[in-house]
Amino acid sequence: MKKIFLTAITLAAMQLPAFAQTDAELKSDGKGGSTENVLTYGMGYNQNRYSALKQVNKQTVKRLVPIWNVSTGSNYGEQGQPLVYNGVMYVTDADATLAIDIATGKQLWRTPVEWDPATPRVVCCGISNKGPALYNGKLFRGTLDAFVIALDQKTGKELWRQKAADWKEGFTITGAPLVANGVLITGMSGAEFGTRLWLDGWDPDTGKQLWRRYTVPGPGEKGNETWPAGDAYLHGGGSTWITGSYDPELDLVYWGTGNAGPWNPQTRPGDNLYTASVLAFRPKTGEIVWHYQFSPNEMYDWDANWEMILADIAVEGAKRKVVMQMNRNGFLYVLDRVNGKLLSAKPFEKVTWATHVDMATGRPVESEVSKRVRAGETVEVWPSPWGAKNWPHAAFNPETGLLYANTMHIAHTYRFIPAEFKPGQRYVGVENKRVPQVAGEPVAHVEAIDPLSGAPKWRAPIYDIPNYAAVLASAGGLLFTGKETGEFQALDIDTGKTLWQFQTGSGINAQPITFTFKGRQYVVIQSGLGGVNQIRMAGELKNIPRGGSVWAFAVMDQ
Repeated sequence: MKKIFLTAITLAAMQLPAFAQTDAELKSDGKGGSTENVLTYGMGYNQNRYSALKQVNKQTVKRLVPIWNVSTGSNYGEQGQPLVYNGVMYVTDADATLAIDIATGKQLWRTPVEWDPATPRVVCCGISNKGPALYNGKLFRGTLDAFVIALDQKTGKELWRQKAADWKEGFTITGAPLVANGVLITGMSGAEFGTRLWLDGWDPDTGKQLWRRYTVPGPGEKGNETWPAGDAYLHGGGSTWITGSYDPELDLVYWGTGNAGPWNPQTRPGDNLYTASVLAFRPKTGEIVWHYQFSPNEMYDWDANWEMILADIAVEGAKRKVVMQMNRNGFLYVLDRVNGKLLSAKPFEKVTWATHVDMATGRPVESEVSKRVRAGETVEVWPSPWGAKNWPHAAFNPETGLLYANTMHIAHTYRFIPAEFKPGQRYVGVENKRVPQVAGEPVAHVEAIDPLSGAPKWRAPIYDIPNYAAVLASAGGLLFTGKETGEFQALDIDTGKTLWQFQTGSGINAQPITFTFKGRQYVVIQSGLGGVNQIRMAGELKNIPRGGSVWAFAVMDQ
């Protein structure tokens, strides 16, 4: 009996590492850990989306070819970032979770996600899922109808399921979870539906809820004094639908919050904490250590959800631990991530709503444009509600010290109208229309930007449709991104020149990753926008197919 018992323990110990992601592995992801694994959203807790791999470089990229292509079976679109562990890739979208053998492209398992067909009526904006999290042999993800689920990483079998909210009230989960210091953290969408949003902490083993931190504080909580008396805070928004970053040394998670609700601010005078902010909090408890609000009394739908990029950079001659964000409002912010002190805030696109950010107070100084909007006029505002940069994530290259991003050069007119709260219906209170593009001006750019000055080192103009794919930077001198017309691209990191592209057959607004498998570097992207979409290009309507798939590329041997 003793011999059999020992044999069983030995077998278990031999089998476990294949599906056991530890805190140590997550901390090393993207920081000198195994190049064969991609274990975290953003290719590292710092969300740099940078790889030190050089096998695919400026010289070899012309030989980059597809190795395999796998259909996701979804017709709703792909915005996700795959994760990779021990030769298996894990992919999510709104419809399902897939495990794919990297060696062959064979689907190992597929677990459907079932949700009420009526759910999309309360989804803003797009039926999507941005990715999973891995930890201790489990895969975690959110669902469109606001559940958090855990799957067995080896089989895809559901292990636990927790209801985070009632989707009928306007709540949904589209973002990827984050595991930090042993806690599974999830965000929530729904600010356009008059909801009050939050972050949740879960026990990854059991699914037990450990804490809930509302991003709009209630009576008696710090920050509630920035809301008017009454129930305005109950409909105050503050979505958390983009995954946060984590600094294990400081044990702080950095998570952006979304717009206030409704957009029309007339019913909610005050700064309206903690909307349009970054929260630095303890993963074990959800305790907020510090916050910084980018847009007090936010009224333009400028979510501050976007990626929080962590880096150590020189500021006025001294090395500082910083968190950076290219905010939707057009300013590029650099904060001390230890204490939240504002170090820099410079415009990186055309901004007319504010003249500058006051470095003494940390507050934007609103221009006459914003004053006219508040007075009820119809006014042209830069940037548009789509932002100077939308959710597609930027990359940071620690070698060049530059940020690389898909940005937008678009304006809208704003006019406030009354907003009436009705459960499960949009609660916005604004009329806005796109301003026609000036002939010869680009609608967007791919660009390299200095974090402290906001100035571009180079800009590659886009004249048809803004890119809605994230950017991946590599030590091979390349940037990878994609176009909504279906091209997956490799750009020269020094100039923005397109060095290679491949037509995937479906529009791209997902997140590229790169890794090695048996010594060979792979680059992977999800493709698909959902259904068939008509896009106007050069005055002509063109059909862009939107079926979902996963593409894996590697350099062809000479």
